[in-house]
Amino acid sequence: MVPEGFQQSVLETKPLNGRNDELTLRVVVFANVTTDPSTFSYALGNTDAEHERLIRQAARFAPLTERLFRDAGVGPGQRVLDLGSGMGDVAMLVAQIVGPSGEVVGVERDPSSIERAQIRVMEAGLHNVSFVRCDASELPGERPFDAAVGRLILQFLPDPVAVLRSVSQLVRPGGAIAFQEPSWKPYLALCSQMPLWSACGSLAVHAFEGAGANAEMGPELPRLFEMAGLPSPVMRMEMLLGHDLESTRWTSDLLGSLKPQIERLRLSVEKVGDFETLAERLRLEAIASGTTGPCVALLGAWCVKPAA
Repeated sequence: MVPEGFQQSVLETKPLNGRNDELTLRVVVFANVTTDPSTFSYALGNTDAEHERLIRQAARFAPLTERLFRDAGVGPGQRVLDLGSGMGDVAMLVAQIVGPSGEVVGVERDPSSIERAQIRVMEAGLHNVSFVRCDASELPGERPFDAAVGRLILQFLPDPVAVLRSVSQLVRPGGAIAFQEPSWKPYLALCSQMPLWSACGSLAVHAFEGAGANAEMGPELPRLFEMAGLPSPVMRMEMLLGHDLESTRWTSDLLGSLKPQIERLRLSVEKVGDFETLAERLRLEAIASGTTGPCVALLGAWCVKPAA
């Protein structure tokens, strides 16, 4: 579902990575980090299982994120800030875009995530990526960045406007600011005739919202950019579709990481059933319905920082 007031300019469905059982739906839409570490809460936790889930998810989302960043103007030789680096996947993706003459600085709060990300960067043979454990407002501003990026991070922050404002001050005039955030409404709309898929989507949304996250951060990005003093961003929405086990596992994995929140909030899982068999049951329901199951929609927003 395209946010009200936007114009849809591109809609295409095509195989992802040459596979016929997994599709990517691409919609291009055009429209004219908390500063207090103690208030940050990641609804999905920081367990080893969640770290592995993030890595698997990053591999699936990489083509969508790379397309957004390249269109935003991220390119060779640039110095780029990655907000909320997690396992380092976005930072490593950007490192490939900017090349050896460029530099990526990742900001992350969780020390175990930074340690894992540093190991992965070394294993990948990348020498232009570094990570810092601090708040975006604490980064020195004497050497500006050419771009600031982030994926699935603003949704967890209690004051994303303040974060965007702080980040924008670290980017040079003419530099790019690009973020990719979720929307569950297209997911729920596409699986309205599949009870199990619908129950999973609803459960995920209730768990995120109960943990203080914004499950519809994506459609709010234009408003947030403008409140942060930035130009109205270019917007795009993309979402993956598929009924293979890899696709259905994304939903079951996500609910697995949300399970502590689900239990804390005492949300009913009756309609979802056993998490251990969930991926296969989702696959069978999608096949029986004659359609494909969705992944959460990713809404990207980017703008160029104007001259002062």
